[in-house]
Parts: sequence; C-alpha cells; structure tokens
Amino acid sequence: MTDTNTTPSTETKEQIVTPWEVEASAGGVDYDKLVNQFGSTRISEELIARFERVTGKKAHHFLRRGIFFSHRDLKEILDHHEAGKKWYLYTGRGPSSGSLHFGHLLPFLFTKYLQDAFNVPLVVQMTNDEKFLWKGITIEESIEYTHNNVKDIIALGFDVQKTFIFSNLDYIQYLYPNAIKISRCVNLNQIKNIFGFQDSDAVGKFTFPPIQAAPCFPDSFPHIFDPKDPEIKAVRCLIPCAIDQDPYFRMTRDVAQRLGYNKPSLIHSKFFPALQGHNTKMSASDLNSAVYLSDTPQQVKDKIKKHAFSGGGATKEDQEKYGANLSVDITYEYLTFLLEDDDQLKEIAEKYSTGKMLTGEIKQILIDIMVKIIARHKEARSKVTDEVLNSFMSIRKLNF
Repeated sequence: MTDTNTTPSTETKEQIVTPWEVEASAGGVDYDKLVNQFGSTRISEELIARFERVTGKKAHHFLRRGIFFSHRDLKEILDHHEAGKKWYLYTGRGPSSGSLHFGHLLPFLFTKYLQDAFNVPLVVQMTNDEKFLWKGITIEESIEYTHNNVKDIIALGFDVQKTFIFSNLDYIQYLYPNAIKISRCVNLNQIKNIFGFQDSDAVGKFTFPPIQAAPCFPDSFPHIFDPKDPEIKAVRCLIPCAIDQDPYFRMTRDVAQRLGYNKPSLIHSKFFPALQGHNTKMSASDLNSAVYLSDTPQQVKDKIKKHAFSGGGATKEDQEKYGANLSVDITYEYLTFLLEDDDQLKEIAEKYSTGKMLTGEIKQILIDIMVKIIARHKEARSKVTDEVLNSFMSIRKLNF
C-alpha cells in the first residue's frame, strides 16, 4: 500500500488543505479528518514517553500539548537512533516576505529542539524557486527575501557546526541528480492527483515537487555524507513540518524504496491560526493575519487588541457570567504555543473560561510574551552578519 493520496488535498467544501492554501469552516481545521485523509498516524502518549526515554529530555511542550500531533515512521527514527545509525533533520522555508511571522516559527523552534536533543545534522531548504512560481515575485525579490529569512532562522540559535542552509537557486546542481531520478518515477497524472494542478498551471509547478523531495535523500549532500560510504543510502531523514506540506513527502515515500533509499519520516504540526480565527493559518499575504518578528511593540499591541478573535463575552458582564469559549479564542490558542509554563497556562484556562479573567487581561499577557520574544529575536538577529550568514550557507563538512 502506498502513501500517495489519489485525490487532491481537500476534505470537504469547507476544508481545503494544500501546501499553498488552508481554509476551513469557522470551527477550524479538523485534524482528525486530515489524519484519516492523508493516512498519517496520531502521536500517542506511549510514543512521547519513548521519545523522552531515548533523548533523556522532557518532551517539548509542542509534543505534550499535541501541537505536533501526527507522524509517519517516527518510531523507525527512534529505532535507528538507538541502534547508533546515521540520520538527519530536514525542514524548509519558502521566502515570500522580508520577515518571518510567528506561524513560520513553529517548525524551526521544534527542529532546534530536535537537533539539540539528538545531536544530528540539519539541512534547511530555502525554496525561493517555489515562491517565484507561485507568488509572482521576481527572482531578485526571492533572493532578497531568502537573505532576510535565513538571518531570522539563524537568530533562533541553530548550531553552525551542525546546520547547512541552502537556496534552491544556488544549490540546484546538487539536488538535480536526485530530482531527476524522482521525476522519472512520477507521472503527470500522479502529480495532478496529489497536488491538484490543472493543465493551465505553469509547467514549473509540475516540476517543482521532485526538487522539494530531493533533500530527503542523503546523497543530495555529498559534503555532509560521504558518497563513497556503502551505507549512505541507509541514512534516514526526519522532516518536521506543518501538515499542509505532507503531499510532497507522500510522493517521496512512494518512490524512495524504488530508488534504494529509506522512506523519509515526518512529524507534523498543526497550524498557527490567523488572528481573525481558526478557519485559516497565519499568512504573509495578509499583514493583519499575522504578527511578524519585525513588528514593533505598538504594532503587536494593535494587532492583538484589534484583530485577535475573542471567545470571551460580548460585555464584561457576559464574560464574568458565562466565561470564555477557549476552543475559538485565538489569544488563548496562541498562549498554548508560546507559554511554556504548564501550570500558568492551566491557571489562565481555568480563570478565563469561568469568567474570573477578562479578555483584555489575557490579551495583555500574550502581548507581553510576544513583545519579549520579538525583542530577544531582534537582539540575536542584529548579531547575524553577512559573514555569519555565509558560514551557514557555505558548502562544508558538518560536525556531529
């Protein structure tokens, strides 16, 4: 049985989840339906416990709270690690704006945790070619966005000795041998069915998926993994990503063993919802849907105060009488992502849901956290010179 979905990535008229579009009903994305539709597996408490035993570290709050909630072959990665065999992390970013927003942070924060916990190499693909094809930006703009986004990523604290960040426009000669092998294994009908492409779409869109798939195979990085090593194809790959990226890797998993590689493993996150509600994710296409790492404290305050959808009462009296509906409240949802203290989050949930805390109070807590995160990031980013950027993007051996 293959992983490839035989229909485009849509569940119902109300829910559309593709690598380029996320839309759901007012109730938000139905992740159970996505797991069933995509054929992935929910992360169990038993798997989290094993994760902690293998790493010797407490599971990240993204795992404990079900923010990273679904996987493909995570158990196999843990088996591989315990056996002392080689594996690496692969994640990416499609640079379409000059700054990352909080929704972009999820996979990178979790990836850093994984790199620290397992002491493995990381490759980060900057898909500036994808954004040129889909977003209508120029090549020059895509290069500028890449430069700025890479600095944002580096500022999160990745280890330069274990991390290689590459631009598709620059690194394509190393990806192309595997991309062309993958291309020969996938026909046009399969690409249309997996991604929902139409005959009117630019041909570049049809040829892009194998390029995003190529980093799943270790010999795409001959400077990291010795191409003369007879065991190179046994090296495994784990991809932390939002679940909308899964179609790329269902395709990859279906061709991997035909090409002599292990199937890449995945661990999926939920979406960081837009300020306006759970029916879509934060998007660079709508500045008021997202809080950016480049925003000023006043901009953060204005966005949260004006745009963050509230599940609280319409009036102070209603809130005190009925409490807030946490399942639709965006401010509380953001706190589940950003507030690491479990006890504090539990206390906020109890007070806010029972009317002992007002919407303005919980919004101020979130504003304070976001402002601190942004200030800390801006300070770290100020130290990321062009020389530092080049050190992460230079082709070199990694130490791990």
